[in-house]
Parts: sequence; C-alpha cells; structure tokens
Amino acid sequence: MRIIFMGTPEFSVPVLDALVEAGHEIAAVYCQPPRPAGRGKKERPTPVHARAVELGLDVRHPVSLKGTDEQAAFSDLSADIAVVVAYGLILPQAVLDAPAKGCLNIHASLLPRWRGAAPIHRAIMAGDAETGVCIMQMEAGLDTGPVLLRVATPIGGEETTAQLHDRLSGIGAQAIVDALKQLPGLTPEVQPEEGVTYAQKIDKAEARVDWSKPAIEVDRQIRGLSPFPGAWTEIEGQRVKLLASRLADGSGAAGMVLDDGLTVACGEGAVSLLRLQRAGKGAQDREVFLRGMPVAKGAQL
Repeated sequence: MRIIFMGTPEFSVPVLDALVEAGHEIAAVYCQPPRPAGRGKKERPTPVHARAVELGLDVRHPVSLKGTDEQAAFSDLSADIAVVVAYGLILPQAVLDAPAKGCLNIHASLLPRWRGAAPIHRAIMAGDAETGVCIMQMEAGLDTGPVLLRVATPIGGEETTAQLHDRLSGIGAQAIVDALKQLPGLTPEVQPEEGVTYAQKIDKAEARVDWSKPAIEVDRQIRGLSPFPGAWTEIEGQRVKLLASRLADGSGAAGMVLDDGLTVACGEGAVSLLRLQRAGKGAQDREVFLRGMPVAKGAQL
C-alpha cells in the first residue's frame, strides 16, 4: 500500500519502522520542523525526521498544512492512505480527503476515554486499570472518528508514563500493520457518546506534590508525570524530581520521612520513593541518591 506517514516524536518511530518492515511503500514522511535544542540551541531534527533520513525516505516538515500549495503537494503524492501518530498539526479537511482511503490515526487510549493531548499521563494519574491503542478513521473533530481496531492492555501497578509510552508504541505499531492487512473487512465502530473524557495537556503547575493528599493519588501523580515534567518536592530546600514510586505501609504527618529508605507519609497512607533526580544531576535509583544526599528518618518534605 502507498502510504503517507505523519508523526513526530519517539512514540511514532516504531510505527514507521513497522510499516517499512511490512513492505508498504512510504510516499513521504511528514513531521514537525527541526527546532533549537541543547546548550548551543542548534536546530535538531525530530526523532521521526532522523529515522526517516536513515531509511532514505522523503521528509517534509511544513509549519502548516492550511495553504493551498501544501495541500496540493500532499494530494499529488497519490497515496492510498495516510497513517498519523502524534503528528502535532491539525489536518484540514482537504488533507483528510486527499488519500484514496482517507487518514488513519493511532491513538494511545481506549476511545472515547482520553481524547486529546496526554492520554497516557491521564490514564495513570486517574488510576485506570487498563488502557490501549485505537486505530481510528480521522475526521474534523478531536479524536472523534470511528474506531476500526482496538487493543487493550492492563496498566501495571508501578508503571510510569515512560514505560507505558514505550509499550503502547509497540502495540500501536503492530496494530496498524494488522489493521492495514484487514482493512477491507474491518467495520468502523462509531464512538459512543457516553464515557467521553479529555486528556488535557499536562501543565507544569500540576507537578508539585501535595503530601496531604492520599498516598494512592500521590503515587499516581509521580508515576503519571514521569519522566516529564516530573513530579517534584523540596528536600532540605532543594527541588527534587520524583520519577518512580510505589505504595507503602506507614503513617505519620503528611510529608514526613518514615524510615531511612525514603518512605514518605501522605494524608492517608505512605509512598516509597524509588527513583529521584536532583537539579543538574541525572536520574538515580533511591540507593544511589541517598549516598549523595542522605535523608534521615523524621525529615519533613
């Protein structure tokens, strides 16, 4: 099948690889433009851009698809279908209509739950027992199109957004290959009106830990915001990111360290901090972190 691939971040790369490995012809790869990054602020291509160059594919990174010239260039590719995964631009109707079989989106949730920008973060933060991937026919609304294929997976009790992100990327890659193979026989399933939720973009203001909340909420916040933006607290006046945790036994004043192994009391219950990061340092497992920054029992976070 002749495919236009549209994606930008690391999440999208395994999908591109899977389409190539399945023998599909990639007419062009669309992604976000290179942007300044790093200390030197040199322009850095996106993960999809870099991978597409390695694969010898035609890469395009328009700032917008609203112009008639860009829409004509897209249409001139004469694609059978477009596969879209975390692309980052709204597709105008002219673009949605250009491929012979339309545009398919790979969305990292079980629609209609968690439409929108941050479905993986929100699923963990809400305490969902499962999530998954949907292959959806795209239309003008935000993740409102009919679903062709869905694959569910449980969310692990200690799973972080980073870990779930990587699992769902692999699941999505296999799902789109399966969907394209079965395409003529798949029946579009209109999304129900009931159960719609929106995964709002993560705001950094959500990242500071409020130790007065129940441990189950604090644990979900830490895991759901890991690695970015990273839930944080202050330890001895220093801002420290909390990147992994688990629920623990214990009780005490909210924010009090209950032992020498970074078990911290919450408003109800306690959490054990497993991975942390000080400003200017790399992420460290608890034991390594404590060697460089001991935190005594009874300390107040």
